[in-house]
Order: sequence, then structure tokens, then C-alpha cells
Amino acid sequence: MRSILLLLIASPLAAAPLELSLKRAVQLAISPEGSARVQLSLEALKQAQSRSGQTRAALLPDLSSAFSYSSQTRNLAAFGFKIFTIPIPGLNIPSFVGPFNVLDARVSATQAVFDFASWRRYQASKTQVTAAKSDVGGASEQVAGQVARAYLAAIRAEADVTAARANVELSEGLLKQAQNQKAAGTGTGIEVTRARVQLANDRQRLLVAGNAQRSARLQLLRSMNLRLDTDFVLTDHLEYQPVDAVTLERAHALALKQRPDLEAQQEREDSAKLSASATRLERLPSVSAFGDYGASGTGFDASLPTRTYGVSVRVPIFDGGRRDARRAESASQYRAEKIRTEDLKEQIELDVRLALDALRSADDQVKVAREGLDLAESELTQARRRYDAGVAVPLEVTDAQTRLARARDNQTAALYNYNVARIDLAAAMGEVRRVVQ
Repeated sequence: MRSILLLLIASPLAAAPLELSLKRAVQLAISPEGSARVQLSLEALKQAQSRSGQTRAALLPDLSSAFSYSSQTRNLAAFGFKIFTIPIPGLNIPSFVGPFNVLDARVSATQAVFDFASWRRYQASKTQVTAAKSDVGGASEQVAGQVARAYLAAIRAEADVTAARANVELSEGLLKQAQNQKAAGTGTGIEVTRARVQLANDRQRLLVAGNAQRSARLQLLRSMNLRLDTDFVLTDHLEYQPVDAVTLERAHALALKQRPDLEAQQEREDSAKLSASATRLERLPSVSAFGDYGASGTGFDASLPTRTYGVSVRVPIFDGGRRDARRAESASQYRAEKIRTEDLKEQIELDVRLALDALRSADDQVKVAREGLDLAESELTQARRRYDAGVAVPLEVTDAQTRLARARDNQTAALYNYNVARIDLAAAMGEVRRVVQ
């Protein structure tokens, strides 16, 4: 009964649409249960940590225990014992012995004392863990940028629907005006037909805009890894938010400092360098200590303590060229990582330059679009007044209406391009998560 009551109480809350701002959308996407890319990067981090633990095990003591109890028989002749058949009083040496019992309970331990190659491999594994942590940050940045662009596309689609509805309302008003003019005898049937054609075209554009809006909302949900049937309301709108002026040199310097993908790549380069060093150190001797202690005898009540301890030195001499091949491979891997690092730095500079150019261009587009919208609204107002006064033909109003619709589309596109350029610049500098806060 209690569970039913809780379900009934929670059901109204579950039916309420999710209020989704850009900040909230990014937070949901980069949470541990959010985007699949973030989840995969977290799993990759856990795998790197596990591999580091495995590498560290080569430097720690290896402790094991064993117990054996067996009943045996032996043919001494099989071991090379020559049994003489000369009878000796009081001495009888059989060729077949047993059965007899053997018991051994023992604890053994080994410890690396001097093994520079294993130490280098452990250092390389720790660097890989650090790189995996940076990859988590890089995945979060990429997901944040993807979700931010999807959110902007969704609010642009809403703005397009709003503009399309405004155009339909305007066309309906112009149709009513044309019908009134015809009823008053100052208009013609062609004017009414032309207004109806314009209204049909605007209704068609509204249907297209509605379909695009539904598609954009689904893409946003998919980028956030939410259920596609989730109902939500977008709380942000397309607007102009000035960006602090930044020079190319400053933006480039910040990108080189903040980009998590570059940080991860540099750490992978360091890991490859340490791995190459580890293969070179394999040529050095390695020293390890070993020992065991336990009871050995023919039974639990007939056993004595025994032990072994010592030091072993392993000196590599010749292994058929395997070490040389590994050294050549690790050196090539290190050079490849260096090439990737330099290539990524060049790509970052390109990203910053393109983002700054796009932002400047989008900023100019917003100003021009705003001016064009004001002029188009003024033109339509004047054209309708002239038409009501009988000093203008209906085609003048239709042309003004078309230019107003185009001006609205231009403003929506300019605001969208500007906000996308802001996100692209933030992504190029590695600070999308900070910008959307």
C-alpha cells in the first residue's frame, strides 16, 4: 500500500516536463551516468589504473604458500641405482621401495631488489593513468561542446517556429485586409488570391519548421543520453551575449594551457618515452631475493622445519634479438607520439584562428541582421498604411512582407551563428564547461 501511495504521489511530478537550460543540459550530459563517451572515458581510466597496479606488482613482494601430501612408490633401478645381489648379513637393499608418505607445507617469498626496467614500466603506467584522467576531461569538453551546439540548434528551431507563426499571423492579417478592401470596392479579387497564396506558403513553412524543431529536440536528447520520449522545456533563448575581446596570441596561449586533449597527448608522449627507457634498461642485470620456510617429512607427526633463502642475479646475454626488436619498436612509438603532439598543437592553432574569424564575422552579421529587421518592419508598416490610404498597390505590401520574413530568418541565423561561434571558440580554448556555467 505504501508503494502504491508513493507511486501516486510521484506520478504528477513525473508528468511535469523537464526545465532544461543550457547549463543544466551540459551538467546532465557530462555526469557519470550521462553521455556514453564520458562513461567510456571513465571506464578507460579504471582500466589504466588496473594496468598500473599490475605493473607495480613486479616491485612488491610475491608471497605464496603451498601444501602437498602424497603416497609414493619408487623403482630405484629407474634412477640408476645398481642393486647387487651379493648377500650381506643384515643388509637388504630392495630395488622397489614404498609405499611411503611425503608431506611438505611451505611459505615462499620473492622480492625484486634491483630491477630498473620494472621501475621504469611502473612510472610509464602512472603516466598513462594521468593521461586517462586528462582524457576524461577531454571527453567532458567534447560532450559539453556537442550538447551546447545541439541545444543551440533546438532553440534556433524554436525561434524558426515562432517566426513562422508570426509570418502566418501577418499573412492572415493581410488576407483580412485584402478582403475588406475588396468588400469596400477598393480592392480586386487577384489581391485576395495573392494574399491566400502567401498565407498557404507561410503555413507550409510553419509545417517544415515544426518538423525541424522535433528533429532538433530529439538530437538534443540523444546527445544527452536521455530517453527520447522525455518531455522538456527549453528555458534559454537565442540572444546576443558580448564576448570579451581576446587576441590571437592570448587565445592560442590559453588553448595550449587548457586543452585537455593536448594535456593527455603530452602525457602519452611522456609514457612512451618512459616505456622506451624501460626497454633499454632491460640490458642491465637484475637482482632478486628469495626464500621459503616450512615443514617437510613423512607425516604430520614426523616432519621437521626446513628453509631456503638466497639471492639470484640475472644477467641478460643473448635472447635471439627480442630485446633489440622491442627497443626499436618502443623508440618508434615514442617518435610517433611526438609527431601526434606536434600535429595536435598545429590543429589547435588552426581551431583558434578559425573560431576567432567566425566569431568576428558572426558579430557583424548580428548587427547587420538587427538593422535589416528594423528596416523591414518599418517598410511593412509604411506599405500597409499606403495601401489603406489607396496610394500603393497590394504588390508593395507583399514585397515588404517577404522582406520582413527574410529579415526574421536572417536575424535568427545570425544569432545562431554567433552563439555557435562562441561555443567553437570556447572549445578551441578548452573552456566550454566554464563558458556555459
